[in-house]
Amino acid sequence: MVKVAISPINVGHIDDVQELRKAKTTAIPRRFVRDEDERPSLAIAIPSFTSSTLPVVDLSKLVRGSKDELQSEISKLAASCEEWGFFQVVNHGVDLGLLESTEKVAMEFFRLPLEEKQKYPMVPGTVQGYGQAFVFSEDQKLDWCNMFALGVEPHFIRVPKLWPTKPPKFSEIVEEYSGEIRRLCQKLLGFVAMSLGLKKDTFEEMFGVAVQAVRMNYYPPCPRPDLVLGLSPHSDGSALTVLQQREGSSVGLQILKDNTWVPVQPIPNALIINIGDTLEVLTNGRYKSVEHRAVADKEKDRLSIVTFYAPSYEIELGPIPELVNEGSPCKYKRYNHGEYSKHYVTNKLQGKKTLDFAKVETTYTS
Repeated sequence: MVKVAISPINVGHIDDVQELRKAKTTAIPRRFVRDEDERPSLAIAIPSFTSSTLPVVDLSKLVRGSKDELQSEISKLAASCEEWGFFQVVNHGVDLGLLESTEKVAMEFFRLPLEEKQKYPMVPGTVQGYGQAFVFSEDQKLDWCNMFALGVEPHFIRVPKLWPTKPPKFSEIVEEYSGEIRRLCQKLLGFVAMSLGLKKDTFEEMFGVAVQAVRMNYYPPCPRPDLVLGLSPHSDGSALTVLQQREGSSVGLQILKDNTWVPVQPIPNALIINIGDTLEVLTNGRYKSVEHRAVADKEKDRLSIVTFYAPSYEIELGPIPELVNEGSPCKYKRYNHGEYSKHYVTNKLQGKKTLDFAKVETTYTS
């Protein structure tokens, strides 16, 4: 999340997908209908992958396990980051009642009348407020999703007028939740550093006052889920991303593994963690950010709450010297993280294309 001065963008009329759902329309507006090569193959089962395939890391073993348990879990974490770029974390220490309260206020917000939600508009070209992000043209395909996003830390990235007064305890709960997720990210990054053979506090020292943002994604049921995408394929610009999904909602998250879109079934009470572009750069490509997308469901809705955790905008980033050697030459240039964030939020979601900004072999022009 970065505040960027952007000229007005003409994105045309954007239908609100919840209102389309309420109208019980069976016709999907043209702007949501994907080109044939982008449409999800919802009927194709993927027997070679199961929900348990996604690695599971037990944070309690990392924090207070025996020496052997710690080493075993560190090895599992390294393999997860190297081979998948995604893992689920259990025994994460975030209060389950708080997770439930956050889901509850998020759903209460999305169930408010449209005119109430529109008091907090996501202006085209920005990524805070209610609406659709990453829309830059009238002919761009839209996602079957409503978003509500807020910059959380440091305080200067906040836009106070976008923090809602309804539901009554929304801001208070989101503050508490964000504090807990921030602590989780700090702990996880410590163990990620250890898994790379680095000092535990490597990332904490490097990041400065870390930037944190939260985005709530609501995917209502869609009469033709075979024609739309809930969220376009992309990798995240963060260092770490933490995803929480409301229990009982449909399975919508898919990750690109070996050129196949693999559905992810969350484990109850677990949080899903993924590596962002920033960690890919810092690890010189050893840990890669992974493309992921969301698909819609014909009968069920889905809510996900996503936290993005990244270095301070002032920080200069590049591959960590210890991870660059003859066998792994430098793959990314050094750059200012604020500039990269600006580049990320002012381009549409398009796979891992945004990361071209940082690649050594790519000549970037603004």
